[in-house]
Amino acid sequence: MKKIDAHIHFAADEPESLGILQENDLKLLNICVATSGPHPWREQAETYRRLIEEDPARFAWCTSFDLPRFDDPQYIEKVLEDLDRDFAAGAIACKVWKNIGMEVLAPSGAFLMPDDPLLDPIYLHITARNKALLMHIAEPLACWQPLDERNPHYGYYSKHPEWHMYGKSGMPSHSELIQARDNVLARHPELRIIGAHLGSLEYDVQEVANRFERFPNFAVDISARLADIAFQDTATVRQFFLDYQDRILFGTDLVSPLSMADQPTEQRERKLAYFKQSYREHFQYLETEDTFEMLGREVQGIGLPPEVLEKVYYTNALRWYPGIE
Repeated sequence: MKKIDAHIHFAADEPESLGILQENDLKLLNICVATSGPHPWREQAETYRRLIEEDPARFAWCTSFDLPRFDDPQYIEKVLEDLDRDFAAGAIACKVWKNIGMEVLAPSGAFLMPDDPLLDPIYLHITARNKALLMHIAEPLACWQPLDERNPHYGYYSKHPEWHMYGKSGMPSHSELIQARDNVLARHPELRIIGAHLGSLEYDVQEVANRFERFPNFAVDISARLADIAFQDTATVRQFFLDYQDRILFGTDLVSPLSMADQPTEQRERKLAYFKQSYREHFQYLETEDTFEMLGREVQGIGLPPEVLEKVYYTNALRWYPGIE
């Protein structure tokens, strides 16, 4: 069965990496992440653009845009020009990352939220170009809770305390960020919006369902949230997939944005072994009713019917990301 990993960062440019794609009949949607860190995100864009140039059957890419420069009156104009250049170079979507709402400060000193009017011309432009908007807004609810070894996100927040909001004053709450994202959905009903990581509502699939009922322009991917759904009631999650089979996209959020061919052999082999295992785990959960261990807990697969699997794995990506094929 054909599959599109609709949320990944994987510069698969050497034989073993490409073998994973061939073995699983996979196409990758590589996602750019615009950060304020030391590595310019444009380097990601060039890598992902090069991959689709070399093999459009196996790769697609999603661009982003530079973080706001509040002292630059031409900022929006430059963003729109950059987006058009990237769309002409094959980008089929644009991503907004969690630093909007959780890191970028407006001149007032307040956090710039994703529903800020400053960003509306960007959203309108993406709509006019018939592209999709991938929104990673907020974080898992665990971000605002005490560290808990039983939570799927303990490993990340114990190693990245800069993103753990528990006990930090002055930060937007999870509900405030989700409301801001929902405001964008309501304000731009013609814009296809995909909520990365189950729309940061990973703790309860019913919360995702509530948004589906309110916003016909909203879909989600399951990237990096397999354990969150696997730890919920199996029958409830299976019914969620059946009820909203047109709105859920397969994705893993596996990360290796630098050229695999340029990485040391040991590092590359370690990553590839992890990638293979991750795909096996996703497929086992979605395709079978097996009972198996995930992050030290026993879970049961949801055994989706073939016609639903085809949508989750493949055709939903075609619908929500125009131009991906």
